[in-house]
Amino acid sequence: MAWDYKVIDGSEEKTDLGFRDEPALNHKRTRILDACKRRDIDDLQALAISRGGFLTDAIRCQAWPILLGVHVDQRGEQDGISDSWTTLKKHRDEGQVKLDVNRSFVYYPNDDTQAQLDEKKSQLSDLITEVLRRQPYLCYFQGYHDICQVFLLVLPPATRAAAVARLSALRIRDFMLPSLNPSVAQLRLIPDILRAADPTLYAHVSRTEPFFALPDTLTMFAHNVRRYSDIARLFDALLAREQAFTLYVFAQIVLRRRDELFLQDEPDMLHFTLSKLPQDLDLDALIVNTAALFERFPPESLRSWRSVSSSSTLKTVRDVSACAAQTLEDGHRFFEKHHRELIWAQRRDKVLRTAWANRALILAVVVGAGAVYFRKAPIWSNLAWSVPDHYF
Repeated sequence: MAWDYKVIDGSEEKTDLGFRDEPALNHKRTRILDACKRRDIDDLQALAISRGGFLTDAIRCQAWPILLGVHVDQRGEQDGISDSWTTLKKHRDEGQVKLDVNRSFVYYPNDDTQAQLDEKKSQLSDLITEVLRRQPYLCYFQGYHDICQVFLLVLPPATRAAAVARLSALRIRDFMLPSLNPSVAQLRLIPDILRAADPTLYAHVSRTEPFFALPDTLTMFAHNVRRYSDIARLFDALLAREQAFTLYVFAQIVLRRRDELFLQDEPDMLHFTLSKLPQDLDLDALIVNTAALFERFPPESLRSWRSVSSSSTLKTVRDVSACAAQTLEDGHRFFEKHHRELIWAQRRDKVLRTAWANRALILAVVVGAGAVYFRKAPIWSNLAWSVPDHYF
């Protein structure tokens, strides 16, 4: 069995990668590095799904930026990031960022001193603030810091901000709109996946709304996964696949808990159980099975897919290579289009609610107007004159 030693700011974490021998581990490492050198996203996608993912943080530092479309020049500087973000206008959500950062790094790293943790929190605050100030249209959401802390621990300072900026604008943009509706629209796909894969389990689980999946899908599982090696491994797969893959991961977890879930009869207890992510996940098996589930029931085969906005990241990130070629301006454009759709939908819903509340009055007006029209219409007059006298 081959072992890999991760170095996390001076602390070592030994991780069983599941390889039978050292040559197999070295072969995969060579394949990943070669794919990174060629910036071959197709190969990286396959390697991310296979056992061990990208293996180490040293390799992730090369693979993740490629999957996200980050380009770094020979000086180690990322494209388009040259001016100081500290002089930019403050983002409206910086107060909430500060509160959440103070609650970060709960589960990992485990061996840091308080001074080291405070330094990481300061770096995390700067990372989030920089991304938000450079893209002020984005709305911060609680749990965003969970995602960003993983990037902070994995990536070097030279690529962190660019990677998180592209992730935010192009991959998790739906969650950074001013409305929760796009996030809810994504959740509606999970019951559809369950219906297709296991109708009996779907009927049981559908007694509760799919809001139980929100913390995990919103944060790419970073909020509830407690082991650093696990969340880094899971991020390999999530970054290598289209955005909808996260929903399939959650659906596959539900499918694996089938027997446990049938023990819960009350909707409240069912919701509670579903909202608690198991900590004994076999991630390699989970990821491989999720990929198979995705192939069997692709997003376009799901009933709720047609209700998803064309500006949603679920539809603008169908091809990871194409997404890596998109620009931050593309993300902004998709954001504005989606935002306009949300505003129009809110106005439509408000009109419908008003109409429903005044339905009796509206009906009376319509009936009255109709009566006046038909009484004055020529066809009504001709019909009245043609009726025999004995009918009056």
